Amino acid sequence: MEENSIVSFEQKIEKAKELLKELSNPEIPLTKSVEIYKMGLKELEVASKMLENAKIEFETLNKPQS
Repeated sequence: MEENSIVSFEQKIEKAKELLKELSNPEIPLTKSVEIYKMGLKELEVASKMLENAKIEFETLNKPQS
């Protein structure tokens, strides 16, 4: 996995944490909460795909050669 991919993964997780922190504010309106929630899900979805791709790459590299 490339170095910038690792940084991007970490940034996605950090952004999701920030969004979760925003959601804990009881004074934000419901529509804003839904918008923040959707953004958080998107960040986590991208991070999950990045993690899955890294797992596949790792397994491919460590596969015994015949």
